[in-house]
Amino acid sequence: MTEPQTPTTAEELRGAGLRVTAARVALLETVRDGDHLGVDAIASGVRDRVGHISVQAVYDALSALTEAGLVRRLEPPGSPALYEGRVGDNHHHLVCRSCGAVVDVDCAVGHAPCLTASDDRGFAIDEAEVIYWGLCPQCSQAKASS
Repeated sequence: MTEPQTPTTAEELRGAGLRVTAARVALLETVRDGDHLGVDAIASGVRDRVGHISVQAVYDALSALTEAGLVRRLEPPGSPALYEGRVGDNHHHLVCRSCGAVVDVDCAVGHAPCLTASDDRGFAIDEAEVIYWGLCPQCSQAKASS
């Protein structure tokens, strides 16, 4: 019995109804290889893979990939948008107030995907986004040492 084949990036783009371009492939792979990347870091990663790409083209591709559900946009208040390749599991994030580090954290306690609001006010809730704020271990240690 053979293992199921993981689709290529190009196949994923086609499956999402998107045109396959070298820039889109490079962009999706850059986001997936990174960790909560901003637009400048993504643009740099794409340029390393395929050469020149404008920042506007990066924004346009990120918008299309986010709309297609292939990347996730995270917008911590007071910070520029970040993008990640972990999609479809409704995980949450920890953000350091000092250094800005962002890390994934699995769903809060309860039934996934954490959709039980104390009062839904009539909304048909289909997603929850939680950002936990605090200090990362390094910043906590630095603060305790000072």
